[in-house]
Order: sequence, then structure tokens, then C-alpha cells
Amino acid sequence: MPIPFKKINFKDELNGLKTSLYTIKNNNGIRAHFTNYGQRLVALYLPDKNGELVDVVLGFDTLKAYLNCEEAYFGAVIGRYANRIANACFSLDGKVYRLNANNGPNSLHGGPKGFHNVVWKAEQTSTATVYFTRTSPDMEEGFPGNLKVNVGYTLTDKNELRISYQATTDKKTVVNLTHHSYFNLGGEGQGNINNHLLTINADTYTPVDQLLIPTGEVKKVLDTPFDFRNLKPIGEHINEDDPQIGLCGGYDHNFMLTKNNENPSIPSFAAKVIEPIGGRVMEVYTNQPGIQLYTSNSLDGSILGKSRKPYQKNGAFCLETQHLPDSPNQLQFPSTVLEPNNTYEATCIYKFSVV
Repeated sequence: MPIPFKKINFKDELNGLKTSLYTIKNNNGIRAHFTNYGQRLVALYLPDKNGELVDVVLGFDTLKAYLNCEEAYFGAVIGRYANRIANACFSLDGKVYRLNANNGPNSLHGGPKGFHNVVWKAEQTSTATVYFTRTSPDMEEGFPGNLKVNVGYTLTDKNELRISYQATTDKKTVVNLTHHSYFNLGGEGQGNINNHLLTINADTYTPVDQLLIPTGEVKKVLDTPFDFRNLKPIGEHINEDDPQIGLCGGYDHNFMLTKNNENPSIPSFAAKVIEPIGGRVMEVYTNQPGIQLYTSNSLDGSILGKSRKPYQKNGAFCLETQHLPDSPNQLQFPSTVLEPNNTYEATCIYKFSVV
């Protein structure tokens, strides 16, 4: 098997901290490349039904390219708070915390200097596992508490990319972590994903307002473009004349997952995607209450990726396992509060196969 991207280069520095590339692999030929800049999944090689390995995530082959890209989240860990917090503020025990806004008036994905935009300490413990650790200091981007974070990535021989998140704090705070890879199971830069077949294990979703903040409603997916309870092409309704689709220019919505077991801490089935030509399959499992479907609505062909091919609108999908957007301000949603004596723990599993 050829070594992917011989010219990929992350031996660089950012704010005096060294960046590097870390490769993990399993015994079935699957391999993933990470950089400690934002814990980014730089490349992920999967076989199709004929055994051909292709990179299936969008991204770049140098640190400089990531720093120069306005689409800031390719392959990154997201924190302290994934998704949006309305008006970039929330309150805990009567105290208002004001965050750094970076999405109109809102805080998006932890703010402009969120977890995606910092260098992490890395430790590769085996050929299949790498860990990233960091302490986010008290009031970084406006969030209270010194938050110690540990994220592990393992490629198992069951062809699973398992992501485990842990965090502790010395002050009451809010935490919501996720992974933000842009997937195209036909290959990075290989057209759009409208023919990918998708199912999401959710009966309901959370509609958004004009600023893409949840309205507070929980609506049934029945008879809407958001009904992915059975496999259907992602693009089947992506251009439909629907107010929610129109607000986002496609899908950028949270689905409330149906749990398949009695213990909510155990990961259960969340979603499945099939690329019908090459036959690559991705299943998603998580212990989180929600999953965000994003169809790369803001890509416009102006960004050239690792293959030097343009990244176009709907050129990838994201399935981000997480808590619900704006939960700190919407008390009817599951809580994202972390107390000093507790540990935040979350799991996301991307499992790969072929049909």
C-alpha cells in the first residue's frame, strides 16, 4: 500500500508550539493522519468494494493552508462548546458569562480561538491510538473554569474510529465537544454527496431561527425534508422550497437521537451513510443526545484541498455527535453543565465497511 501524501507537512510552529503529524492504522489497511493543531483529522484512507484506498475527508497538507482558510473547522475537535450559543452569552447561578462572538452575535464552536485553533499536546501510545491533552485556562473565550481535556482516537480491527472525550473543571461550566470532519465517501474533492444514502435514528429535530439558533421547538421529522428514518439520498430534498432548508441553504440542523439501550452512557446507533458507487459505508454510534447534519452549504469551489480539486457546495457531509445547540440558554434541552466534582465523558464511533 502506498504511503499517503508523502509531501504532507506539519513540522511547523504556531505561537511557539510545535505542530506535527501522527499516523494511526489498523491491521486491515485503514489509516488516519492527525495533526496536533486542532486535533485535525487530515486524511482518512478507506477501501472501496474493490479494495481501492481513497482519502475520504476534506482538508489540507500544510499548517499554513489551514491557517489561511476561512472554513476553519475541517477535521477539527470542537470546544469548549460545539455549535451555537445565542448572543454569545449564558448564565450560571445568576452570573452572566459573555463569550467572544464569531457568528454574527453568536458564539460558534467555542469562539474564534476555540479548540480547533490551538496546538495540543500529543502522545501516540500504539500504532492504533493517539491522545491529545490540554488545559483550557479559566475564562478562555469567556468560559469559566480551568478545563482539563483528554481526547483519544483509536482505529480498531473492527474498522472503527473511536473517539473518546474526557474533561474536568475546577469551576462550574458548560461543555459540549464534538468532531468536525467533512466526509465524502467517494473521495476528497470528488464532486458532491447528494447521491450518498443517509439514515438518521431520530424522530425529531430542532428547527432554527434566522440566526440558526434553535427556536426551542422539537418537531417531528414526519412529512418533512428532515425525515431520514429510512435510507434516502442526502440530496433528495436539499433544494426543496422549505423554510428551514432555505434558512441554511441545505442541512445544518440538530437531530434528537432515539436511544436503543437502557443505559444512556453506552453508545447506540445514530446514523448510517452509504456511497452507492464505491460501496463505502459509514455508521455512527454515540452516547450523546444529538447529531448535527451539515452539508457544507458554505463551500463554493474557491477552496482547493489536498488533491488540488475545488471543494464545492454539498461536497461533503458532517455528522457531529453532540449536545443540543444553545443548551445553556434553553433549559428544556439536556443540560451541558459540568460541576467540579464530575467528569464529562462522551463517545463517538465512526464504523466503516463496504457493500
